[in-house]
Amino acid sequence: MSETWKAPQRSSTALAEKNGTISRFLEKYYLHFNAASVVDAARGYSLHLTEGGKMMVTLAGAMSTAEMGKLLAEMIRQDKIHIISCTGANLEEDVMNLVAHNDYRRLPNYRDLSPQDEWELAEKGLNRVTDTCIPEDTAIRRMEAVLFPIWQEASRNGQRRFPHEFLYDALLSGSLEEHYQIDPADSWMMAAAEKDLPIVCPGWEDSTLGNIFAGYCLEGDLNAQTMKSGIEYMMELATWYRANAKGKGIGFFQIGGGIAGDFPICVVPMLRQDRDEDNIPFWSYFCQISDSTTSYGSYSGAVPNEKISWGKLSVDTPRYVIESDATIVAPLIFAWVLEW
Repeated sequence: MSETWKAPQRSSTALAEKNGTISRFLEKYYLHFNAASVVDAARGYSLHLTEGGKMMVTLAGAMSTAEMGKLLAEMIRQDKIHIISCTGANLEEDVMNLVAHNDYRRLPNYRDLSPQDEWELAEKGLNRVTDTCIPEDTAIRRMEAVLFPIWQEASRNGQRRFPHEFLYDALLSGSLEEHYQIDPADSWMMAAAEKDLPIVCPGWEDSTLGNIFAGYCLEGDLNAQTMKSGIEYMMELATWYRANAKGKGIGFFQIGGGIAGDFPICVVPMLRQDRDEDNIPFWSYFCQISDSTTSYGSYSGAVPNEKISWGKLSVDTPRYVIESDATIVAPLIFAWVLEW
């Protein structure tokens, strides 16, 4: 009787020296379909950094309310992320979670809520994001109380700054510290402020703080010009891209769709086609995590190849698409990059 065949054993010791438990799990079991794409994208991200590249991460959806900050903060501290593009909601909701976490309310049965249930949440000042309610008083109004004097002083002095810079000021000043309800090490905005990480926040006006700022401008308490605009964000991004795209170049890791991804990726064709700067490199890595489809011309669901026709990616740009829930997938990729 022949001896039972056994698969050759790989050196687990060598692998453990390079990667941690999560990374080894992914390598062993994530072998096909979207699972394989997760590993491919993670390998590509790590290789891009190893070869000297930089990475932009874009945040759509409610990633901050999903407490993605725990991982993003460590990625920022370890220089695995070099610039972030995010919605105004993700910019503010990380800080809201920092100062009001204990007052958040989770609703596992959110699919069963009736319109009357939703109204009762509104009356209690609980703003629902899927299964999580953000408290009006302790999250939103607490931040307003700290930010309004900062905005007001800048308005009086004729100073103009970006939305994220005002939040950096509030965090670094310690004025919110008495309200901390989580470890500030788990706040990606705190990590970003401490590193003075470049941030692009297009369409900030549709965020809660953007609405509050606009309301003060309507009352004449603030000058709208105090807040720098989306056009100025694009100009700032163009300057940063020119300065950092040398060598291996800049990668683009897109979580979700929408303006957080659509806005910054356009900096390349803007410089190459609209400014005739032929020496500007294309994005040198691209990964998109999204469950959007391409129906009705959806940009968020478009495959990366379409971006080649728009002058955003080159034929040689490594491209990855993961059709899944970013709250599940992104932490796994970040864990791989962090060698956990």
